[in-house]
Amino acid sequence: MDVRGTVEAGFEPVGDAFLRNAEQRGERGAAVAVYRDGVKVVDLWTGTKDVDGDAPWAEDTAQVVRSATKGVAAAVPLLLHQRGLLDLDAPVGTYWPEFKAAGKDRVTVRQLLAHRAGVPVLDRPLTLAEAVDLPTATAAIAAQAPVWEPGTAHGYHAHTFSWLLSGLVHRVTGRTIGRWVAEEIAAPLGLDLWIGLPDAEAHRVGRLGPVEEREPADSGALRLRPKRAVSEAYRDPESLTRRAFGVIEPAPDENDPAYRAAELPGSAGVATARSLARFYAATLGPVAGAARLFAPATLTLARTEESAGADRVLLVGTRFGLGYMLHGPASPLLAPGSFGHPGRGGSLGFADPESGIAFGYVTNGMRKTVTADPRAQALVRALRTAL
Repeated sequence: MDVRGTVEAGFEPVGDAFLRNAEQRGERGAAVAVYRDGVKVVDLWTGTKDVDGDAPWAEDTAQVVRSATKGVAAAVPLLLHQRGLLDLDAPVGTYWPEFKAAGKDRVTVRQLLAHRAGVPVLDRPLTLAEAVDLPTATAAIAAQAPVWEPGTAHGYHAHTFSWLLSGLVHRVTGRTIGRWVAEEIAAPLGLDLWIGLPDAEAHRVGRLGPVEEREPADSGALRLRPKRAVSEAYRDPESLTRRAFGVIEPAPDENDPAYRAAELPGSAGVATARSLARFYAATLGPVAGAARLFAPATLTLARTEESAGADRVLLVGTRFGLGYMLHGPASPLLAPGSFGHPGRGGSLGFADPESGIAFGYVTNGMRKTVTADPRAQALVRALRTAL
């Protein structure tokens, strides 16, 4: 496969790993970008725009990045806090009175962002039409009783994070989260990144689909065979795991224009790898033509551990800051101080303050991985060797 783009001197291992992904790991179409200290040092793309097509991946091709959207969306409450508009330790009900229902009156904004609110599931799954309608979906999550005492444990709010964040941000700002991201983050930074894809940009977005899972024998990839309990949980319709990933029924078609246009900040963002990396670069400091997003204190908040240990949904050990996954065995990033978010099946974005690195990877080929895709991990390992 033909790899296009640029790699600055010293970062050639990333380019080599990207090519190897295409040749040996079944990659159909993908892009990777890396910034260091606000300067782009890797910008590569390869393969086809659609997982099941022949049209080439173009320089401006974008993809649905699934839960990697959460890392962008998490910046919104942190920036609202930075501007003095949101108290992280206030109850969510201070801003969203309906959320106090069913024993959630003392859930704080901090707990919501750290996956400690206890509402990763809904008693009645939503249809796609209900899920993309902000009043309907936020009313459903506001009425939901927690499945554990809020604040006492954590579990990945895979899809309900969308409505928790949407409801909070809308009540604090009067704007939808997609509009806030577009106006306050994407426009100032010049990002091709959307939570709610505009019709005018739909032609740039490739089709997602499953790909064959291949791994070179000498790859050195993270080899975590799912524990029996984890595999069983994904099969059990009554488990928190299955229910958390099944709150929209039937499961939405991510290639459906209606899904891509939906403002679902937990799962349906669309981005280029270049823009995902540039976003994270701006959390660390200024980038060409734009000021930094996070003040130093906000950057500290983003990557300070709030939740760690056994995850009641994923059933593995996870670590979270305020909306961000942190480096750990289940989701390795670049280094212990890194923060970011993977997307189930492939995509990954993160920043590492100590090295000044910001990283973005997007793909149209979905694998069964949840938090540690072998293709993304191969690129991260190569990047680590280049530093």
